[in-house]
Amino acid sequence: MADPMADPKSDRGASLDPHRIRADFPILQRQVRRRPLVYLDSAATTQKPLAVLEAMDHYYRQSNANVHRGVHTLAEEATALYEGARRKVAAFIGATDPAELIFTRGTTEAINLVAASWGAALKPGDVIAVTEMEHHANLVPWQLAAAKAGAEIRAIPITDGGLLDLDALDRVIDERCRMIAFTLVSNVLGTRNPVAPLVAAARRVGARVLVDAAQAAPQLALDVTALGVDFLAFSSHKMGGPTGIGALWGRRALLDAMPPYQGGGEMIQRVTIQSSTWAELPQKFEAGTPAIAEAVGWGAAVDYLTGLGMDAVARHEEEVTAYALQRLGEIPGLTIHGPLVNRGGAISFSLAGAHPHDIATILDTRGIAVRAGHHCAQPLHARLGIPASSRASVWVYTVREEIDALAEGLLAVGRVLGG
Repeated sequence: MADPMADPKSDRGASLDPHRIRADFPILQRQVRRRPLVYLDSAATTQKPLAVLEAMDHYYRQSNANVHRGVHTLAEEATALYEGARRKVAAFIGATDPAELIFTRGTTEAINLVAASWGAALKPGDVIAVTEMEHHANLVPWQLAAAKAGAEIRAIPITDGGLLDLDALDRVIDERCRMIAFTLVSNVLGTRNPVAPLVAAARRVGARVLVDAAQAAPQLALDVTALGVDFLAFSSHKMGGPTGIGALWGRRALLDAMPPYQGGGEMIQRVTIQSSTWAELPQKFEAGTPAIAEAVGWGAAVDYLTGLGMDAVARHEEEVTAYALQRLGEIPGLTIHGPLVNRGGAISFSLAGAHPHDIATILDTRGIAVRAGHHCAQPLHARLGIPASSRASVWVYTVREEIDALAEGLLAVGRVLGG
């Protein structure tokens, strides 16, 4: 089967110039603490290209109106922009039917939607399988659904090297399993999880599959048809778009069978005092006024990434991540968590004798932005035997000079905290 995370039409030799790309991102021109900004927190949120800012500004200045509810010019323009963005985002993940793409507030709400709506059919004794590396957004919603239904949550363990222990699938996935929910790319370990064996395990027992693609969508070409999953959730703000909007893609048959997630305007067909009937997809799951400007911005972000070429984006991320792993590996007392190859650009690490918050604070004095904490993955950190970690993450605008600055900054951290 073709690689579901690669574009067969792309040129593997494609490359991009991050130095040129940086000019597209206004915030990267600023200074922090009188030093050039070194932004290494893209796994938390990416910076926004000028094209996204201009698209949102143009919408508010020229076409601001509510969607689907008016026949005047502004309403028609706003609706065209909003639905045009849906088509762009759907095409970006290889979805052939834009109605299968539901706009949400982000990956978190998308997963909550499935857990609450599809999960309403769970029964006592049913099993939901996750992994030990899940973000809380792909764990807590399932805990809520399981508690309501009397279902059980099981975790597929990871190896000491930060990979899924596929040998454990037969122990975790049995005939009681109804859902396997897993991250495609770990926001802590950078691990790229294999899809095919997990989908195969689900199909053997009649379970559904949900993929958290929040970290994958910014760096890999995705094709939901080739992936063979049932649901896929991802966010705009991690791929150059605005905050406050994400999407759930789901198979039409499943979405049609699921009850509404929220009630109100827009998601109805007919309402009486006693009862209501529901609108067709995707409006069935989009109650109330949507994030119109944010959708417009996300569409512009998709255009931007498509223009770069997702193969080139993936190639750059792999190259700069490999360079970062090499440089960090040279620092005394530093431990990298996760695999060293075939991985994404989120690199979590520990530095002997240094608390992650102290590391981040000292680096910030040098204009370097990294993450510190448990990265919304407390069970994973418990598995690693640490309360927290530091994380540097890269994207299309990351240059090697920034990795060098990080390495030099970490050496300085060692000198400060080591006396």
